[in-house]
Parts: sequence; C-alpha cells; structure tokens
Amino acid sequence: MIPRIRNRFQRHIMKERARALFKEAIKKVGEANQELCRPEEDVVSVMVCKKSQRATENFLRGYLLENEVEPGIEKTLDELLQQCLAINPNFRKVDLSNFDCRSAKLDSHQCNEVSKVSGCFVNASNLENFLRDEKVI
Repeated sequence: MIPRIRNRFQRHIMKERARALFKEAIKKVGEANQELCRPEEDVVSVMVCKKSQRATENFLRGYLLENEVEPGIEKTLDELLQQCLAINPNFRKVDLSNFDCRSAKLDSHQCNEVSKVSGCFVNASNLENFLRDEKVI
C-alpha cells in the first residue's frame, strides 16, 4: 500500500508541484524533438538523452504527486514506474525499454548514439501521449 498525504494544504502543494513537473517535462520533450530535427551530424545526442531522461522522470514524478504520493528523491525510472503501476494498472502500456538507464541513477548514465537516443525520445514522447490519453495532462 502506498502512503498518501491527507492534509489539504499538502495535497494542494503536491498538485502544484505535479503541474510544474508536467510543464517542465513537456518542455524537455519539445527541446529533445527540436534537437532530433537537426541534421544527424549536428545532433547533440547527449542533450537528447538527458532531456528525454528528465522528461520521463518528471512525467512519472508528476503523476505520483498528482495522486498524492511523495515519490522520494533517489528513485530510478523503473522504481517510479512501479509506483505508478501500483496506482494505475494502465501503466503496463508504458514502455521504457529504450532507456538503458531505467534501473540506474539518471546522472550515472548517458547514451551518445543518435539512433539510441531517438528511442529514448520516443519513450518519453509516448509517455506524454499516454498521460494525455489518461486525461492527466
């Protein structure tokens, strides 16, 4: 069972934090997309990698906060996804398999190949679309 915050003020703060995370995640997906639209030889793949990682992390953390769950500080993408699954089984549809870093601290791993980071971007973009379909954002 996931402990939830009950205090009205705390719930309000969590919702505000969730909205800020969603807004930042959407921005990061857009920035990663713009980077990928450049000619392949000009793409800074590490930028796409980090922006896709952060967008995914922010979407998952935002979802947890939106549902009054404090996600914790040192969580991997896999751990955050598992927490989201405990709230909503539809998260089974979310695929993070392109992220080699999904089981590691985000700052400890990065990819440098355009083909690899393109997959990470697709995962982040698909997560955004999933949350839109679920009427979360």
